[in-house]
Amino acid sequence: MTDVLSGLGVNMQPQFWMAVLEIIWINVLLSGDNAVVIALACRSLPPKQRMYGMIFGTGVALALRLVFSSIVATLMFLPYVKIVGGFALLWIAIKLLTPNEESAGSTEASESLWRAVKLIAFADVVMSLDNVIAVAAVANGNLALLVFGLGISIPAIVAGANIIMVILNYFPLMVWAGAALLGWIAGDLVASDSIVVSWAGTGHGMHEALKFSCAILGVLITVGAGLIYRARQARHA
Repeated sequence: MTDVLSGLGVNMQPQFWMAVLEIIWINVLLSGDNAVVIALACRSLPPKQRMYGMIFGTGVALALRLVFSSIVATLMFLPYVKIVGGFALLWIAIKLLTPNEESAGSTEASESLWRAVKLIAFADVVMSLDNVIAVAAVANGNLALLVFGLGISIPAIVAGANIIMVILNYFPLMVWAGAALLGWIAGDLVASDSIVVSWAGTGHGMHEALKFSCAILGVLITVGAGLIYRARQARHA
């Protein structure tokens, strides 16, 4: 058994387990925005399906993060990739403010569950650049470290999402705050693209002002789209 584990990159050395703890800690620290997405995506699910949505969504997201850990960091530095990712995240933020109508039918409930899982996984891939770089640096090519660290991180992220969901239940306006946060991150991501950085020039102040402006614009677009949707929904009701 020990030989099998060693072949997979697992060992009993203290350095290995310290690295596992580092990966878990990195994911807990850097997954606050992911926990917001999970809570927002699952808040409208039937109570019995919320835990499934959080666990499946987080599991799929971390599995994708594992798969893309070797390529996302490279892709994110290519021109226009962050712009595409930013607009994708903006779309997700708006979708989280326009949940599907709840339905008692099992088919509709199942579709809502998988909609939540897909939103969580897609948002995680877009937002996970910082996580991927930090985790890849700690793992240093060791697949077992990535699997252990990311796998054990699931309970911590789900717990964080549960806490946020409780807050959302008591303070519904926090849904808008969470979506606005994602809009901010989306705008910041667009402004971080290498094409935008080169266009802004070498002046640090100019680029910081552009990032702030794009982040504010992302918030305004998200909240504005949500308000328009709610107004139309109220008229139809």
